[in-house]
Amino acid sequence: MDTDVTRRRFLAAVSAGAATVAIGGLPKLVTAAITGKPTFRLGGDLSVNRLGFGAMRLITNEEIWGWPADRENAKKVLQRAVELGVNLIDTADAYGPETDELLIAEALYPYPKDLLIATKGGITRPSAGDWTENGRPDYLSQCVDKSLKRLKLERIDLYQLHAVDRKVPIEESMGALKAAQDAGKIRHVGLSNVTVEEIERAKKVLPVVSIQNRYNITSRKSDDVLRYCEKEQMGFLPWAPVGGTGKHSLTKTGNPLEAEAKRHNVTAIQLGLAWLLQKSPVILPIPGTSSIAHLEENMAAEKIQLAPDEWKRIESLASAA
Repeated sequence: MDTDVTRRRFLAAVSAGAATVAIGGLPKLVTAAITGKPTFRLGGDLSVNRLGFGAMRLITNEEIWGWPADRENAKKVLQRAVELGVNLIDTADAYGPETDELLIAEALYPYPKDLLIATKGGITRPSAGDWTENGRPDYLSQCVDKSLKRLKLERIDLYQLHAVDRKVPIEESMGALKAAQDAGKIRHVGLSNVTVEEIERAKKVLPVVSIQNRYNITSRKSDDVLRYCEKEQMGFLPWAPVGGTGKHSLTKTGNPLEAEAKRHNVTAIQLGLAWLLQKSPVILPIPGTSSIAHLEENMAAEKIQLAPDEWKRIESLASAA
């Protein structure tokens, strides 16, 4: 697949009929008043708005352990995300553990008709600092059942293997998810933290519609996986889409895009998210936050449209960091 052609077609579709205004007086970086949100069809049948929400960061401590410090505020963030047009929310049974899924149900059940909740299983949390892979088929079968109960769902639209367990062949792990799919418990299956070779092995067992790997403008080690997703028309959900907590995180002062963002009167986070949305039409960023103000800033990023020379400049600034 010619990804450049695909990207041009996507941007042309987004720009059609859109009024644009300059930011910071510069015509090169513009905000598009888009009448409809850019979407992607997961698995060929589930249309989602491309800018979603990652629920992990609702739990505000570093270990992602227990309940949020302000539980009521966390529920308000989820509700505001839906109000702003988010219809893809990503979570996992390991977040909390379990509390993140419970929180989503508390805040949003009964769910809006078009809301897709994607969850993950296959990592255990023996203690606050431990994240241990468990891809045994019997364990994954239990994970699916328990997530269904916590989320108050009859079927999970997107269930993802959170990580490959090196002690268990991926084919065996996927076999458990295929059984759950055949039983009507999950609709589509995705993978997280995987290589192209692991994706291909998994696809011999059942269809895989999405991949969730670490990816952002300052960390692009999964470029080969992204290209594979483009070729196969699979969704690519970048976790840590604004850099996580690393030294090049766009949330930190002195980040690679800070000066450029100030020059255009936007935030570095907004630039990073806009870069992802224009990088590929299969990218579905899932930025997370525990702040309504930051949520609203994040969602505004989908209206930012980068001209080709600005896009390349921002990319090169991040690459040089």
